[in-house]
Amino acid sequence: MNDLSKALRDPARAVYDFTIPATQPWSGSLRRGQVLRIVDLEGQQAVDTLFYNAADFSERYSAQDTLCAQNGAYVTTGTRILSNEGRTMLTVIGDTCGAHDTSAGACSCEANTVRFGHHTRYMHACRENFLVEVAKHGMGKRDIVGNINFFMNVPVEPDGRLAIVDGVSKPGDYVELRAEMDVLCVISNCPQINNPCNGFNPTPVRVLIWDA
Repeated sequence: MNDLSKALRDPARAVYDFTIPATQPWSGSLRRGQVLRIVDLEGQQAVDTLFYNAADFSERYSAQDTLCAQNGAYVTTGTRILSNEGRTMLTVIGDTCGAHDTSAGACSCEANTVRFGHHTRYMHACRENFLVEVAKHGMGKRDIVGNINFFMNVPVEPDGRLAIVDGVSKPGDYVELRAEMDVLCVISNCPQINNPCNGFNPTPVRVLIWDA
């Protein structure tokens, strides 16, 4: 973990500062060299995130390439966020939480029904948030790929299965990423209440952007 960057970046000097309400989506553009900080304001809040090349949305985040390149199961300080073309989109330059999932994917109404019962079918989910947000940029269902779940605690069990358990992030924990190309960031501030990924209580998160 690394919190040096927090001391070097004053929120008052951020060129963008926004609090994403609980359960809601958000999107924003980053120019090459800019730094994005995502802050878990109250702790234990999963932040489902996608990245696209701002000049060509067909180039987008690849969980498989990212994990393969770093030979590790989680995203943390030093991780190069790779695209489906094998290019570095962003680099994680600060992380006070320690590990972020990129294997469990985003919750959906269909998955909620299978996992938690038909009575959950109506509940809002991250896939629906993504659909709403990518539509603003001319994209649709086919453009939603495997995502990063910042602050989500997903240990790998001895039998290889993924477990979604209580989050370890504390109020104020953050992750910082430096854009290595112009990118579009799309976030679903996860609305899930049926498993511990949000402590069963979705809360707001903050996004800040600094110039290079």
